[in-house]
Amino acid sequence: MRFPVLSRFLHPDPRIRRELVELLYTSLPQVAAIGVTSVTGALALTVISGDPGYAVITLCIFVMATARVVSLLRYKARAAQFTDADVVRWERLYGAGATLFSLTLGALSFRALQLGDGPGAWVSFGLSMSYCVGMVSRAAIRPWIILTASAALLTPIMIAGMMRPELAYNIGAGMLVLFWLTLREASKHLSAAFTERLEAKHRLARQATHDFLTDLPNRAGFLQALSGMAGHFTVVAIDLDGFKPINDRHGHHTGDDLLRQVAERLTACVGADGVAARFGGDEFMLLKPVASAERGRDEALALARKAVFDLSMPYLLVDLPVCIGASAGIAVSHATLPGITTAQLLERVDRALYVAKRAGGGCAWADGEVEQSCCPRSTPFSMDPAAA
Repeated sequence: MRFPVLSRFLHPDPRIRRELVELLYTSLPQVAAIGVTSVTGALALTVISGDPGYAVITLCIFVMATARVVSLLRYKARAAQFTDADVVRWERLYGAGATLFSLTLGALSFRALQLGDGPGAWVSFGLSMSYCVGMVSRAAIRPWIILTASAALLTPIMIAGMMRPELAYNIGAGMLVLFWLTLREASKHLSAAFTERLEAKHRLARQATHDFLTDLPNRAGFLQALSGMAGHFTVVAIDLDGFKPINDRHGHHTGDDLLRQVAERLTACVGADGVAARFGGDEFMLLKPVASAERGRDEALALARKAVFDLSMPYLLVDLPVCIGASAGIAVSHATLPGITTAQLLERVDRALYVAKRAGGGCAWADGEVEQSCCPRSTPFSMDPAAA
């Protein structure tokens, strides 16, 4: 079910959104404390006054407090398996729980003011303000939740205050509106500053694992992805043939543009379930899950062939068409090469790459087989008249 009105409050980066929601669900001590305090206060009012309205509200407070604690525990137990869509649903669930609990506390104050119960109004308003102060600690994380919940808390109190004939209650109700507006401004500034810090942290983390020029994962990012692979997969090392003459002749800006176009082609080639990385210079790595046994070997060879073929197609650099070639070294998971470490696997793939280059281009397997039908080696080609 989609909530288009709420969607605009969600952070666009799934990683930051997940971290924000995880911070929300670290509030178990506060939620449990206000739940116990509110149930105790409401129960005391019920016992002292014997009012059935208090009794119903006390039951609602108990149910909502229990539901919130249960949801916090469930999130902690299951968070590791959640998808990005699950995280969004749990953020909305937290907001719904906070809002409904706020309504029950607001109803307690409403009932006290409706009955003209001065001590009850004092107790219930004190509980409401304690809850509101507790929510402020979450204002920097998800302000829309805090503002919605506080509005649900204060609205019944304001209505009850306006319904009282005494001017002091009417003035107090109006001051609650100013309090909410102040909370709104404070939440907005706190959230902006907190989110900026999170975004800066994620940018720094990304810079450590991604190549600044192509925005592909770098060596560290590739090794991180490789360590997380399970089952059968292929590793393909790609080296460009003829890149250096173009870079020397047309300048580094042209060479950078060529590398970015290579990155785009490799990203499209490897697909959504694979990883294309730049190891440095004109060397790239591909990582992709494949089937087991001979079928996986065929899929790996098909990937290498497609990569070499796609990279051999002409590039347009500053209105200048150029062609380069590529060579590939291939391995299919640790099952094909049993008993070796990740470092040894990469060393064998790299060695296979240079076997392919010495053979005149094409593809070579880490187990020693050379497959030259991948694509004939391409020589650098430029339509630049000066190059002729």
